Amino acid sequence: MSGREVSRRSVLAAGLGLAGWGLTGCAAGPAATGPAELTTATYIPASYDDLYPGVQTFMDTLAQRSDGQLTCDMFDSGTLLGAEQLLPGLLLGVADLMFQTSSYVSSSYPILGAMELPFGAEDFARQRRAIDPDGPLFALVNSQLAPVGVRLLGGMPTTFEYLWTVDRPIRRPEDLRGMRIRVAGEIEGETVKALGGAPVSMGSAEVFEALERGTIDGMMSYVGTVVSRDLQEIIRFGTAAHFGAYTVDAYCRADWYAEQSPGARAALDDAGRAIFRDGTEVMARVHEDEYFPAVVEGGVELIEPTEAELAAFRAAVEPVYGRWQELLGDPAVADRAVALIENA
Repeated sequence: MSGREVSRRSVLAAGLGLAGWGLTGCAAGPAATGPAELTTATYIPASYDDLYPGVQTFMDTLAQRSDGQLTCDMFDSGTLLGAEQLLPGLLLGVADLMFQTSSYVSSSYPILGAMELPFGAEDFARQRRAIDPDGPLFALVNSQLAPVGVRLLGGMPTTFEYLWTVDRPIRRPEDLRGMRIRVAGEIEGETVKALGGAPVSMGSAEVFEALERGTIDGMMSYVGTVVSRDLQEIIRFGTAAHFGAYTVDAYCRADWYAEQSPGARAALDDAGRAIFRDGTEVMARVHEDEYFPAVVEGGVELIEPTEAELAAFRAAVEPVYGRWQELLGDPAVADRAVALIENA
């Protein structure tokens, strides 16, 4: 993060003043104004050694590909905009770039929920191929985001979300019946409901105490949340199946992107490819080499469902697809997005 201290309230106020212009101070682009320092924000702290390297790769690549004309003044850990403020702050011009987890924005832009659907891809390699910035799903997502003023530059798919519980393992959908399960997004909540559980929304910082006190019985998340919050000290079971997925993505405003010079747009696109390619590679390696071993060493039993059990889970979550299609409001787009993931 930059050394200068800027209060969240003062920057939001400044953004409101700029909103009438639809631009930030550097929106004219480096070709017109010289080198530009882009205000960049995320709630992700630098201590997330699975996710933050991808964010850093994006920033480094942007500076390199633009020959130093575009650099990022990063406000991480929510110091400028909290997780739920990032999207409004971007649209107001408070930030030029933001890095955000899909679950925080897919309720506003349901097309992003395509990658969060349970069992949408049979393996992580396919999930990863599906969000390639040079692929058809990426183009479809941006065609849906353009009318609402947002552009996706690139992102990382996290490893799949598992069901993590304290007192009893989840081997069949009926095992989840009546259990209170923490979720972080709408699609996750629909998935838990389809399995018979009760979704509870809360920030990851609250989960340790909620599990410890029995306020919740478990959670649905990727392994990074477990390790970063030391939840392996409490959780005893993890059901290893594709119950959902996040993407961690870089965004800018569509009008801001369009106003950049061709060279600046090319640098932004290259940075998006770098977070997808290199950032995902680092994240997956950290999960395999460090996070999953830490979970097992912490005493968590990882349960691998049988094919019959997986079939039961898939059948149980089928209504989630219908609900997502309703939220999207365009069956043809929904069908195309699902097919692009399945065939990636």
